[in-house]
Amino acid sequence: ISKAKSPSYSKVFGDWLIHKANQDKDLVAITPAMGEGSGMNEFAKAFPERYYDVAIAEQHSVSFAAGLACEGLKPVVAIYSTFLQRAYDQLIHDVALQNLDVLFAIDRAGLVGLDGATHQGAFDLSYLRCIPNITIMAPSDEGMAWKMLNTGYELSGPAAVRYPRGTGMGIAYIENGETIEIGKSKTILHSDQNDVIILSFGNLLGSAVEVGKKLNCRVVDMRFIKPLDEKLLQEISGNYQLIVTLEDNVIAGGAGSAVNETLLALNSTSKILNLGLPDEFIEHGDQDQQKTLNGLDENGVEKSILEKLKSI
Repeated sequence: ISKAKSPSYSKVFGDWLIHKANQDKDLVAITPAMGEGSGMNEFAKAFPERYYDVAIAEQHSVSFAAGLACEGLKPVVAIYSTFLQRAYDQLIHDVALQNLDVLFAIDRAGLVGLDGATHQGAFDLSYLRCIPNITIMAPSDEGMAWKMLNTGYELSGPAAVRYPRGTGMGIAYIENGETIEIGKSKTILHSDQNDVIILSFGNLLGSAVEVGKKLNCRVVDMRFIKPLDEKLLQEISGNYQLIVTLEDNVIAGGAGSAVNETLLALNSTSKILNLGLPDEFIEHGDQDQQKTLNGLDENGVEKSILEKLKSI
């Protein structure tokens, strides 16, 4: 499938929402004025009595979801990464503290291109992963997004699936109830060398795989930011010259930081390179330009790895 014809992640979410609602009468969908952008228009037509657009009231959307979950319903909150920041207190106190079954479908995560500086989804991995009880997933393609939405929905307690603006890799998704194992990564590219391993979180997997082919690295699709695949980290700790983490979130406190903390606890001797967004607000541009400017495209990732290897 060519990228131009690939469905957007928002479309995948919209299709999933209708599919799941047909199977579970307890599903309700909530959005704070992001229905169209989040791909919910068809759901709203099909299930008007189970669709709640609470307008530009992000805090209310999350507290409302918590209340519905307390009464036995299964709320799905569709919200942009940048706007979930506004409901941080409600996310912690109303949902996570009570360990309620609320699924957060976090759209516009990572680089959002022409949506502008205020809409960059640069911080969600950092501000989510410090909260107890929450499970955090980042799909690398559309098919995985579908499975992760299933996984988060079936899970007991709060769950977040964060995905980018626009289209994915053109991977077909199967409309079924398949889930994935919690906290389990998958090796995408094997290597006969133990020099470099790339741990990719989310939709930068394409860059990671291309670099892996060039440099003969092992590439792993981590899938989960919380809980991390600690079994994998135990396996690779000390066995690779360089462990690279790759994410479209700020490096500070993000997925790479989670890996660092785990490896530190394991007394790992491996060198680590964290690649992600810098400690600055992102310049305006389209998504490809932003990836290039921040060194997250194939060439940028390769260059960073080679420079790090020279210094080891």
